[in-house]
Amino acid sequence: MVSTVNAGPRLDRLPISSFHYRIFWLIGAGMFFDGYDLYVAASVLGATVQSKFAVLSQVPQFISWTFVGMTIGAVIAGFLGDKYGRRFTYQFNLVVFGVASFAAAAAPTMDWLIAARFVMGLGLGAEIVVGYSTMTEFVPPKSRGRWMSFMAFIVVAGFPATSIISTIVVPNFGWRPMFVIAGVGALIVWYLRKNLPESPRWLEANGRMEEAEELMRQIEQEASGGRPLPPPAVAAPVQVYGFSSLFSATLLPRLIVGSVVLIVINTLIFGFVNWLPTFFGQQGISITKSLTYTMVLAGGSLVGCALGAWAADQFGRKPTIIGASLLSIAAGWAYPYMADPTMLLSVGFVLIVGIYILTAVLYGVYTTELFPTEVRLRANGLCNMLGRGATVVSPFIVLSLFKTYGVQGVLALMIGLLILQIVVVAIWGIETNKRGLEELEGTKA
Repeated sequence: MVSTVNAGPRLDRLPISSFHYRIFWLIGAGMFFDGYDLYVAASVLGATVQSKFAVLSQVPQFISWTFVGMTIGAVIAGFLGDKYGRRFTYQFNLVVFGVASFAAAAAPTMDWLIAARFVMGLGLGAEIVVGYSTMTEFVPPKSRGRWMSFMAFIVVAGFPATSIISTIVVPNFGWRPMFVIAGVGALIVWYLRKNLPESPRWLEANGRMEEAEELMRQIEQEASGGRPLPPPAVAAPVQVYGFSSLFSATLLPRLIVGSVVLIVINTLIFGFVNWLPTFFGQQGISITKSLTYTMVLAGGSLVGCALGAWAADQFGRKPTIIGASLLSIAAGWAYPYMADPTMLLSVGFVLIVGIYILTAVLYGVYTTELFPTEVRLRANGLCNMLGRGATVVSPFIVLSLFKTYGVQGVLALMIGLLILQIVVVAIWGIETNKRGLEELEGTKA
């Protein structure tokens, strides 16, 4: 009987190999379809209303129930993932998402489609929590920021991919194939993920020592290619964490940090970025130019994720978060005063880059690093619950501010949230750059 596996330090000293790339693409494929489906609503809803399948009043119901499902799914995934394992939970949520996608494609009424969308939301919310957390437990600390930020890049790539696919599919075949694509993709990934190993860190944390040891030997063999490996660091003293530990003096500040940053970034994306076509239209810009402007600015999302991948390891998590927040504040303050189209696009592009640097670091990197293995998914589930919960109410706040104060009012809210984020991260945030996950467990800000 193996008494200790030392899985964390053994994983952290492995050279980057085909093993890491295989894990990345097995997880990333599912995350891509998560991103695809996050952005599919715009093209689908426009088509359902135009074809008289839905009336305008049902559009906000579709959006709201999606986010309600994602909010609930994030919490459920957290508890399932910590209790039954990362691999089981990942496979379970893909089945839920895939089957619900086919149900959506076959919807006879809009009410049916809304109900199917809620179930899809359960899977979507779970995917975000399990995907990022699982990948975090496999990659070494010296390049963890880069790996995780590129995972966020894969998710964000769903934005332009959905736009291109919908432009081809919806005019020729209607909106239903958009859900068929999601369902087929999810079930293909589900099949491929039978080769996804369980996290050795989770196995060890749950007392399954022999399984963890055997899996570690297989991983080390694949990663080393038969070459000698450097000795792992000495295992730190084991501390047992339970759900109540999240409210301890060490972890409660991290729970606050994780919740605040996910509330902020969700509000920025779904309270500003997704409203850009509406803002342009209300500013007197034609629909053709509005969609063109939005597509140009969407390119900033990929640039921002790539910069986040570089900066997270180069400068550290806290400096990158605070720096990108300051960049977004400056661009957000200037944006409403840009009358010239070229300047409007230029400043808007910088603003989107700042927002998506934050997206890459906060979604992909930072929040998953804050918590011990035993409670990582539950903690991230709670943080994502609050972050996704913000998307349920933020559209109403944004609409009210826009009607009363215009774009300036919306950006004032965003700037206020970014200032709050800077303060919270500066005071309570811990620096996680190039540090092993086990080393971070007892670290205080």
